[in-house]
This record gives sequence, structure tokens and C-alpha cells, in this order.
Amino acid sequence: MLLKTFGWSFAITVVGLVVAGVLWGWQGLAIVGILSILEISLSFDNAVINAGILRKMNAFWQKIFLTVGILIAVFGMRLVFPVVIVAITAKLGPIEAVKLAINDKAHYQELVTSAHPAIAAFGGMFLLMIFLDFIFEERDYKWLAWIEKPMAKMGKLDMLSVIIALVVLLVSAMTLATDVAHGGGDKTATVLLAGVAGLITYLVVGGISGYFEDKLDEDDEDEDEEGEATDAAAPVANGAGSALGLAGKAAFFMFLYLEVIDASFSFDGVIGAFAITNDIFMMALGLGIGAMYIRSLTVFLVRKGTLDDYVYLEHGAHYAIGALAVILLITIRYEVSEVITGLIGIVLIGLSFASSVVRNRREGKPGDTSGTKAEVTSGV
Repeated sequence: MLLKTFGWSFAITVVGLVVAGVLWGWQGLAIVGILSILEISLSFDNAVINAGILRKMNAFWQKIFLTVGILIAVFGMRLVFPVVIVAITAKLGPIEAVKLAINDKAHYQELVTSAHPAIAAFGGMFLLMIFLDFIFEERDYKWLAWIEKPMAKMGKLDMLSVIIALVVLLVSAMTLATDVAHGGGDKTATVLLAGVAGLITYLVVGGISGYFEDKLDEDDEDEDEEGEATDAAAPVANGAGSALGLAGKAAFFMFLYLEVIDASFSFDGVIGAFAITNDIFMMALGLGIGAMYIRSLTVFLVRKGTLDDYVYLEHGAHYAIGALAVILLITIRYEVSEVITGLIGIVLIGLSFASSVVRNRREGKPGDTSGTKAEVTSGV
């Protein structure tokens, strides 16, 4: 199971480190290794969130996530994305931006860093919406009940998460973006525009995927009712065909949603990587290896049913997302160490895992949540 899931990650790690050693020597080998560890530590909570979505997909889309998805993650977000950002902010053509990244690495790094306020606002708002929608939703299991119970009651108000997100964006733009550390000057308009874009992206992609998921559930219910009403083969076959069609659409938009989530998580990793190297190829290789492990870990969590066995893991991951969203917004003006960012996520997920273990032992069914769906709290 472990080798089957992580086999490609192990293989790519070996190949990547060998390539780094051949092209850049021992120094390059060390830098690529550090970047890989950086990406894994910063994105561990991403794997948990992704697993919660990916388990709704079939085996085909899980494979797409590991193949096409990893190409987008490595080449799109870790290599192409910084170049595109430079091309847009510096008003350069794509070829000129690539030449700049290769021939004038210091200036390239400066341009990417100057674009950080917009990147942080977009990613921060997208991740903040994920956290808010989670915390305002009524759930069967509650980890921090003293927070989640009142938040679930407040969540009955329509569009509350959007209102709060817009207020946070407005406050961030009026306080943090007036004199930013990255590039200097007033970036209020830039932050507002990028933040609204992040919010719209979440609402559009998340809304479409949710719509098709709901339609799929409705068709499954209709199919069950038809099966109970008649044993005729034709109606059952038609119902199955419809469900498969809707599943394809739902899975496609969920895949897009997953990729946007991954993009939002990768922002801090890409920016943080410049503290280690400004070589885009070295950066893409190191972060790409880390991204591959996150992909494999996501599939591992799905196949092992870990989120069903340890019911507070998703809670911890979402709290980590909320913390990351706040950190991204803070970095519009202030520097925040990647060590702090990574440790916050690891600590929150570790605590939620420990709470899940305690809960399972108290219930007398370690790793088994197949019983009642009654509301359960951790007592925290």
C-alpha cells in the first residue's frame, strides 16, 4: 500500500536529487532537498483538505489528480506561475520574462517579491473562504465545541462568510497595504482588486462543483427510488447513465477546485523559496518533489480512510487554513518566517489527530466511526 501510493514520489525524489547533483553539485543537491522539505511542511494541511474532496471522486479522477494535477502543480504553479507574475507586473512578453529569470535572477526575484501583496490577497481570501464556510457549517462532529457550536448557529445567516471575508479584506487593504514592505508604496487598490478576484474565484469554482455534486446526490436518490418501485432493467440503466454523466461533471469541477486550492497553498511556498534560491529551475525541482509527496499523501489518506477513522483531522486542517489565510494577509506588509507558517499547520493537525485518538479510545472503537452519526464533541 505504502509503496504503491508513494512509489512515484520516491522515484521522482531520487531522479530529482540526481539531476540536482549533476547540474549544480552538492550545493544544488542540498538546496533542492531543503526546498522539498519546505514544501511538505507548508502544505501538509493541504493534503488533508484535498483528501476530504478527493474521496468523493472515483478511481479515474484520483489518477487524474496524480498525473495531470501534478503537472499543473509542478510546471504550472512552481515554474510558469512566477514567470507569468513577472510578465504581468513588469509588462514583459513571456519570452522576455523567461530570459530575465535565467539571465538576471536578482531582478527577477525583485519583481516576483514586489507582486507579493496581490498574490497574498488573492490566496488569503480564497483560503479564508474555505475556513469560514467550514466553521459556519453544522457538523456531526465538533472538535473545539466552544467555538464551533456558536459559529454553526451564526452560519444560518445567509452569506455571512462572504460578508466577513469582505470586511477582513477591507481592513487589510486600509491598514496593511498602505505602506507595504514588498516593493514599497501604497498597494491598497492592488490588494482590494486581487482579494475580490480571490473571493470571486472561490464562489465560482466552489459553487459550480457544489452544484453538480448536489445534482449527483439527487440523481442517486431518484435512482434508488426507481429501483425500489420496479425491477425493470431499462429504467435502472437510464438512471445509472445519468448519474455517471453528472459524476463526470461534478468530478471535473471538483478537480478544478482542488487545483485552485493547491495554487493558493503554493503561493507562500513559492515566495518563501526565494529566501533560499532565485534559480527558477532549482526552485521548480525542489518544490515539485514536495508537491508530489503532498499528492501521494492525499491519495494515501483517501485509500486508508484516515479521515473517517480520525474525525477531527479535517477540523485541524481547516483551522490551519484559517491561520495560513491570516498569515498571508499579514505578509502584505510584514515578514513572517516560513518556519512559523509550517509549524502552525503541523501543530494544529497534530492536536486534532491526538484528539481523534482520544475520542476513538473513549468510544471503545479505535479507528472506527461507522456507528452512530450523533453529534460528538472532543470536550476541548
